[in-house]
Amino acid sequence: MAESVWATLKTEFYDRRKWPTRAEVRLKVGDWIESRYNRRRLHSALGYVPPVEFEMNLLNKRAAEAPEAA
Repeated sequence: MAESVWATLKTEFYDRRKWPTRAEVRLKVGDWIESRYNRRRLHSALGYVPPVEFEMNLLNKRAAEAPEAA
């Protein structure tokens, strides 16, 4: 699975640009993972929803199941 992440990163993001510094690459890779990869990629183990959407659904479900505070 990790190989798939790196292959996607390289083909969709990293190899398409020239980078002046390592610091800029680190910052932009983190942005890409959070803004694109985790929010758009459909994950088969999560019912074909993006990881961020799955987590939000889980949090909403837990909040709805929690007893209300008095």
